[in-house]
Amino acid sequence: MTEYFDSHCHLTAAAFRDDREAVLHRAVSAGVKGLVTIASSATDAGLGLKLAKKYDRVWCTVGVHPHEVSNASKSDIPFLRDLARENPEVVAIGETGLDFYYDNSPRQLQIDLFEKHLTLGAELDLPVVVHAREADKEIAELLRFMPAGTAGVLHCFTGGPQAFEEAMRSDWYISFSGIVSFKNFEAVSFLREVPFDRLLVETDSPYLAPVPYRGRRNEPAYVAQVAEAVAQHLAVDVDALAQQTTDNARRLYGIH
Repeated sequence: MTEYFDSHCHLTAAAFRDDREAVLHRAVSAGVKGLVTIASSATDAGLGLKLAKKYDRVWCTVGVHPHEVSNASKSDIPFLRDLARENPEVVAIGETGLDFYYDNSPRQLQIDLFEKHLTLGAELDLPVVVHAREADKEIAELLRFMPAGTAGVLHCFTGGPQAFEEAMRSDWYISFSGIVSFKNFEAVSFLREVPFDRLLVETDSPYLAPVPYRGRRNEPAYVAQVAEAVAQHLAVDVDALAQQTTDNARRLYGIH
């Protein structure tokens, strides 16, 4: 069976509250050999860690999403640092970054906390998972001046030449979601520029379900459809693409 790795999903989401175990069972049946559930807040990080400790093939991150920055407290970063230090199930810092499209949090607060996440990733030698929307210039600048050796991934990438160039310069990874299967996907040129050993696939579930499930709740099993869409754009064998992106995810997150 073809093996997949969902590099970015949100298993703690309320959308999975009633059938989380069934969702995980379907993922395993679809060939998903591992997945990382991504934190959106300090509270969410704790919930994700509980899932990672409970289920095989599940790992987690710790971080504060840019949408949640306004609700963050001064104690969040020390708390997240402790979670990451004390629990091997924590494989990355984030999701962090900038979202100037929704602007759910003041921009300067987003920038300040993003910088703290980058510093924390460098301090703990963990990759940083970055959300970027309508903030290409600012993301690029922060990546340009981040601590030396900081590793990471631009997740759910939809385009942004400046951030893309900085990520490539820093040997970061680029991850693509179900958007890659949409007719209006506009980042094909970027997808084709990503080195094969730095390419990831994700669901970002429960959001952004790929075709033919678009409009429904997304789930980790559908990473197979994401991989198929990426393989079609790159004109490569889907089994080879799935194996490569699985290897890449394990390398990025230090999962053996």
